[in-house]
Amino acid sequence: MVFDIYKSGQGKNTRLFSAFGLAIIVAVGCWQLYNQLQARVENMWIETLIPVGLFVVLAFGIFILSNKPKVADFMIAAEGEMKKVSWSSKQEITVSTLIVIIVVVCMALLLGATDLFFQLFFGWLFG
Repeated sequence: MVFDIYKSGQGKNTRLFSAFGLAIIVAVGCWQLYNQLQARVENMWIETLIPVGLFVVLAFGIFILSNKPKVADFMIAAEGEMKKVSWSSKQEITVSTLIVIIVVVCMALLLGATDLFFQLFFGWLFG
């Protein structure tokens, strides 16, 4: 019962990648815990088994969480909505990115020129 996958054929990618992302976060946290224990504890079994045990418990928790009906239904709905999105083409993204870069450079130049003007003006006025 605990290991049954709720609506196993639906939302597979979303659940899989979400669980994988959470597992990476947990693994990094357990690795940091291992490094901290290694620096403070002399017993190799303690410094190794505590992070491994914590990872196993949290991985089981991630599995249970990703199969809770509310969470699973949300992920199934999110994947369904993502399939409805009309994505821009590579050319549209390239042109839009280029326009953003040009506008940012122009604004930086304009603000820099304005700053220089005010420095010169107030330097002349009060200097």
